[in-house]
Amino acid sequence: MARAEDRELLKAAYQAWDAQDWVVAGESLERLARRLPDHRRAGVWWYDAALAYKFVRNWAKAYELGREAAARAKRGAEDPAFWNLGIAATIMEDWATARDAWQGYGLTVPAGDGEIVADFGPTPIRLTVGQGGGEVVWAQRLCPTRARVLNVPTPESGRRYGEIVVHDGAPNGEREVGGQKFPVFDELLLFRASELPTTIVEVAAGGPADVQALAELFDEHGYAAEPASGVRMICACCSEGNVSHDRDHQVAGGQRVHVAAPVDRISALMDAWCAAAPERRSWTGPVLG
Repeated sequence: MARAEDRELLKAAYQAWDAQDWVVAGESLERLARRLPDHRRAGVWWYDAALAYKFVRNWAKAYELGREAAARAKRGAEDPAFWNLGIAATIMEDWATARDAWQGYGLTVPAGDGEIVADFGPTPIRLTVGQGGGEVVWAQRLCPTRARVLNVPTPESGRRYGEIVVHDGAPNGEREVGGQKFPVFDELLLFRASELPTTIVEVAAGGPADVQALAELFDEHGYAAEPASGVRMICACCSEGNVSHDRDHQVAGGQRVHVAAPVDRISALMDAWCAAAPERRSWTGPVLG
């Protein structure tokens, strides 16, 4: 890099990076990479430029520059250039590029040429990061970067049961269940919305088995119901650490239940639950707030 103006551009780019001025950093690094495409550090500049645009959620630019970075990365060596391209290509719904990126990283994905829908196992997801959120729910991973929400999020979370979210690839915390540890991933954006709103009902249950029966009844109809006792309020610092979970959090007595179902179906389902054991079960609702 002989020219003084190139050295100044490089310096300005990483000064902006240190200041977390991602737009300036991304623009400067892209300019530098285009001016010096054969430089031995060009691949790094493309990667950092794409990453800067990822930080500001400019997915079109992250995708464009990510392709340049991946083209200069070694395949099959878990190079993060492929992972970030996989995220951006998924958001842009360029499934051919996403599949190639995951394979370039070193992962195996199902054969095909459309949307990737597979079973990559369960994972905790931290919802609506950067939007005042932070609720962690369990989700089923459909591909390396998308997951379907399996819990009934609280109404305050802004998310719903069954929604598909895109999540980051860097773990930010850990959840432990039955001695098995699962990394927590932060949500990047909502990929596909759910039509099932979250409603709160008040129930009185004779025992934990009655609450479990309620959950099973809603599940049989493709909906979900979860006791609010399963929600734990913890600080952000603890949330980003290791947190142990019980598999079973049903409790007896009067309590609130979060329900994910069409509003016009809730009464019939709740009445059916009560009718099966009227001496132990009752309900009122919905509860607002």
